Amino acid sequence: MLKKGTVINSILTGSCPKCQEESMYVVKNPYQLKTLYKMHEKCSHCGTVYKIEPSFFYGAMYVSYAVSIAFGVAFFVITHYFLQTSLPISFITIVAGLIALMPVIARLSRNIYINLFVHFDKDWKNHS
Repeated sequence: MLKKGTVINSILTGSCPKCQEESMYVVKNPYQLKTLYKMHEKCSHCGTVYKIEPSFFYGAMYVSYAVSIAFGVAFFVITHYFLQTSLPISFITIVAGLIALMPVIARLSRNIYINLFVHFDKDWKNHS
């Protein structure tokens, strides 16, 4: 169970990093590709603005690269070492897996990036 108030909760659920009361995204399902990046302007509970500055989430591309590498290595280790597949099959699995997880990786990267700059505040109601 994810404990509210933790960074991991905000990252995995896509909730507001400050109050964790609502999703930052208009549509929670990342596989609705037309709305993959569509976010609320600000949190309706604590008022946190999600796009801190213009082009804020361009930095998430760097996070996305690291997350993609981590998933790719995991796919390789699982397929090549645990399932004993050949190298070509392992690499095909990596490519297919990364394509299939692209929406999830994109959202995770944004969530990680905003959590680097905005932190949970259990007393957010007193600061409003």
